Amino acid sequence: MSLGDIRPRAIFLMGPTASGKTDLAMAISDHLPVELISVDSALVYRGLDIGSAKPSPQELARYPHRLIDICDPAESYSAGRFRVDALTAMEEITAAGKIPLLVGGTMLYFKALLQGMAEMPEADPAFRAQIEARAEKEGWPALHRELEMVDPQIAAQLHPNHSVRIERALEVYHLTGKTMTQLRAEQELESPLAHYRVQQLAILPRDRSILHQRIALRFEHMLENGFIDEVKALRARGDLHKDLPAIRAVGYRQVWEYLDGDTDYPHMLEAGIAATRQLAKRQLTWLRGWPNVHYIYAQDAGGKVRKLDEMLTEALKFLG
Repeated sequence: MSLGDIRPRAIFLMGPTASGKTDLAMAISDHLPVELISVDSALVYRGLDIGSAKPSPQELARYPHRLIDICDPAESYSAGRFRVDALTAMEEITAAGKIPLLVGGTMLYFKALLQGMAEMPEADPAFRAQIEARAEKEGWPALHRELEMVDPQIAAQLHPNHSVRIERALEVYHLTGKTMTQLRAEQELESPLAHYRVQQLAILPRDRSILHQRIALRFEHMLENGFIDEVKALRARGDLHKDLPAIRAVGYRQVWEYLDGDTDYPHMLEAGIAATRQLAKRQLTWLRGWPNVHYIYAQDAGGKVRKLDEMLTEALKFLG
């Protein structure tokens, strides 16, 4: 019997925001002995429910997800911390005789699991304050151009407004004198998943305009269902601000700025939808070059939207 036959399985289910990943993961749960692990940088935070499209309490009661609501919004949650938490959860699920099914769209987290992570320096609050002050004055695209001069490989992976990762890449260079690219190359990274047989699925749109429509409709529904009140409650705590990673999450920053009086409702709506579309674009860019993944298309060759049952049948056939 080959190594591939005896290793425990793990399933990755990826895709852009609003593509239907969670629905498909829950449907798979009805047919295979899986336990779900969320791979989402917003769902880790307590109190970020409506704007993060977190599964409802009823859904979570029926389909429990690990790594949801594990972090306070005042904290920072990193890819490195996710890697430790996810590996621990996977080991526990496997030991219980089940299959870990990791579902989400934070592609950096999936990459950290598959490829490991180079050791990076701890954050420097003083340097971050300087960077954020410069960003306020010059804009994140200017800092992205600076990163291009320092570490073009990392810069090429980032949108010019991807503030969190631009800041981190510049911080690493400031603290070590070496780029992230250099540090990763110097450290031999063995995949922490070498002893798992990983099966990877990704939901992709054939017609991106349909995904854009879903994103717009979902954001409008979030606002109708109390998203603004959710952000008001976060603001009322008094210890949160818009530069925290939790509040930088897509949608939250736009509503926060609306409540600050920096923009009006129509512009907030437009900006929130645009930011979500940009997120989807980044996720799709990751997935286009992703190795060893089986694509499930959300529309058929004629452009008709596929039903969940059709996508489930395809997923189960691939998973065997």
